[in-house]
Amino acid sequence: MAHKKTVRTAAQKKALTNRLKRLEGQIRGLEKMIEDDVYCNDILQQSMSAASAIDGFNQELLGYHLKGCVTDGIKNDDEEIVDELLKTIRKLIK
Repeated sequence: MAHKKTVRTAAQKKALTNRLKRLEGQIRGLEKMIEDDVYCNDILQQSMSAASAIDGFNQELLGYHLKGCVTDGIKNDDEEIVDELLKTIRKLIK
């Protein structure tokens, strides 16, 4: 399988990287909560917040993918791009 690349704008890279940095902070916070014997329900609440942050990251990246990669693929008669997208969306909504 050939590895594809996506060239992103500086703004896209910054937006995605900022989301990942916030998520990294949330994960570190979860780790500290475990180490500090924080009440399970409080950790679960924070974990759900981190899961929501991952969903937000995926939604933003999916938007870039649709507006860039998928649109370009369709314009260039890439018949596999829609099948690839559908497969990815099925995984995202499981």
